[in-house]
Amino acid sequence: MSDRHVIETAELWKRYDDVEALRGLDLQVPSGSIFGFLGRNGAGKTTTIKVLLGMARPDRGDARVFGQSPFESGAGIEIRRRTAFVSDEKDLYNYMTVGEIAAFTRSFYPRWRADLEQQYLRKFDLSPARPVKALSRGMRTKLAMLLALCRGADLLMLDEPTSGLDPAMAEEMLQALVGHVAAGGSTVFFSSHQLAEVEEIADHVAIIDRGQTIVAGALDDLRA
Repeated sequence: MSDRHVIETAELWKRYDDVEALRGLDLQVPSGSIFGFLGRNGAGKTTTIKVLLGMARPDRGDARVFGQSPFESGAGIEIRRRTAFVSDEKDLYNYMTVGEIAAFTRSFYPRWRADLEQQYLRKFDLSPARPVKALSRGMRTKLAMLLALCRGADLLMLDEPTSGLDPAMAEEMLQALVGHVAAGGSTVFFSSHQLAEVEEIADHVAIIDRGQTIVAGALDDLRA
């Protein structure tokens, strides 16, 4: 598989009981891109992300992140070390404050960007003393994004990052992603069922349906 691609899959299949979640999925995510992974709910987006992170083993086919299989010994740890993942559920520790969860997360990541932490605390209007359990869904999303953006990760993998947000807050999240990539050269792979937000910030896109790639490529080429 090519060094130019951070993520690649080839003929990826995954079945859950009687449901074929993935049916020969092919993907190529270029390094340094903002890649929109577009499909309706149930199309196979979350299953794909789980396979890429080594959380679900495919029935057949190949998946590579940074040229490594998430299921090879040691490779899965290396992939997760270099990847910041934000799930659709935005799982956080409710018994902590914003400042405590930032400090806890910081302790695991030597490349943590303290300057970005302060920047996003201000930008997202997150008070370090605020209890996580008191945050609204939108503010929880902002906090989850802060924890991902500050890790110094080479790859941001985001599952429906704007789900449940009002339009203004969704726009704030999207522009934060654009600014982050422009400043640091990370690759962003984000799933969505909203065509408008993919068109707004992505430079590459794949559209999947029923576990298959329907359209994929550079967005400018697809528009031509």
